[in-house]
Amino acid sequence: MPWFCYVSRVIVRILLFLLTRCQVKGRENIPRQGPLLIVSNHLSLADPPLLYLTVDRKMMFMAKNQLFRLRLIGYLVRSFGGFPVHRGQLDRQALRQAYQVLADGLALVVFPEGMRSRRGQLQPAFFGVALIASRSGAPILPVGISGTEKLERLSWLWRRPQITVNIGHPFHLPPSRSKLTRGELAELTHSIMHHIAELLPQEYRGDYADEN
Repeated sequence: MPWFCYVSRVIVRILLFLLTRCQVKGRENIPRQGPLLIVSNHLSLADPPLLYLTVDRKMMFMAKNQLFRLRLIGYLVRSFGGFPVHRGQLDRQALRQAYQVLADGLALVVFPEGMRSRRGQLQPAFFGVALIASRSGAPILPVGISGTEKLERLSWLWRRPQITVNIGHPFHLPPSRSKLTRGELAELTHSIMHHIAELLPQEYRGDYADEN
């Protein structure tokens, strides 16, 4: 990992301490070794670095392919463990890379919704996360993030918003070696999102509020 990643980590940690009230719950639930699929809701551009600081594991994460079209931004995202995925379609190359990350015993971060929620609530998730989880057999670590949507407006700089990272208990989906039907993928995806929703305040649960 480039030296500036370590420097950036220190700087971001200091900024979070000075400019926000950040609370992390459930850090003891993080497995210290072995493959790990981290799934989280997505409210802000601050979510990936926040998870990077919170989860003390070497990790990779999926990022929308548009970020890699700009040379500097693409280089920075890759330096922090990001690799491209085409949203809204079956990206076989991204899936293969995801399986390889987990096969190597690393942590993989996936935002199942595929994009930031503009309304601050859970929105329908894509099925890719269920495919990765079921075929890899990796333990899934659900994370609920609240408060980072406030960082999208500059007024947060003098308000010290409350940010909470709530880490749940790892769980598994039944492994699958056969081709899953769309209905089965939908059911597994709902199960994953249910675990995320129960870590969030009621007002953040959105389309998965009825799952709790």
